[in-house]
Amino acid sequence: MIVEIVSAVVVAGGLWLASALRVVKQYERGLVFRFGRVQSQVREPGLAVLLPVADRLQKVNMQVVTLPVPGQDGITRDNVTVRVDAVVYFKVIDPIRAAVHVQDYRSAIGQVAQTSLRSIIGKSDLDDLLSNRERLNQGLELMIDSPALDWGIHIDRVEIKDVALPESMKRSMSRQAEAERERRARVISADGELQASAKLAEAAAAMADTPAALQLRLLETVVQVSAEKNSTLVLPFPVELLRFLDARTDAPAKPAAAAPPEPRSSGENGQAAPRVEGDRPDQVSR
Repeated sequence: MIVEIVSAVVVAGGLWLASALRVVKQYERGLVFRFGRVQSQVREPGLAVLLPVADRLQKVNMQVVTLPVPGQDGITRDNVTVRVDAVVYFKVIDPIRAAVHVQDYRSAIGQVAQTSLRSIIGKSDLDDLLSNRERLNQGLELMIDSPALDWGIHIDRVEIKDVALPESMKRSMSRQAEAERERRARVISADGELQASAKLAEAAAAMADTPAALQLRLLETVVQVSAEKNSTLVLPFPVELLRFLDARTDAPAKPAAAAPPEPRSSGENGQAAPRVEGDRPDQVSR
């Protein structure tokens, strides 16, 4: 009989200890609700002793939580339809507020992040979403952190992951980028031509002062052409020689000396005597 009583006491004591002892992990904090009222003292990691029946322990995770924000469809300020998704990093800094002031702080942070992301999309241009994400991330973080502080939650970081564009907009942006690259190529080519013309002008002035330099340049050009091992050799012809030949061709030819007139004798009436067949040119009729 005594043994049974002792056994019953031991079992009751074991059940009491099991209901009174709790283990709080290193990354957790324990909140004690005594008859429904939260205690101001937060239980640190380790073994926590509770009053059976009176106390109830609620554990709050203090780790950084990664919450993905589903993609949100919106229209930017310049009337472009986009789909943007993001990710939020937050952690609990006040376990009592996180457990008492909000029913489910994870769901609350998710809803605030979605509405804030839609608001950021409507206030921003497409160029800002694509190239100025750092400023948008900071603005989105401030918008989410404002209500989260009342819940005992601190927003560590907010990042926009991806911006999905319509196919028509992607093609338009590709054409725009191609035109911009072509414009830059033309400007660079024109700049190169300008610099090359300046150098050629300096070289022409130097060769004009030294005519032998032009001949040396001609010989160097011949050497370069002959090094290609072509069957046909193109030899540049000096323009000065062409001008010389042209001047010689256009010079007027001298007229030939006129032969002296052939003498003829006059007749009785002062007229030239007719020439008789068979007479020599030096004979004059009488």
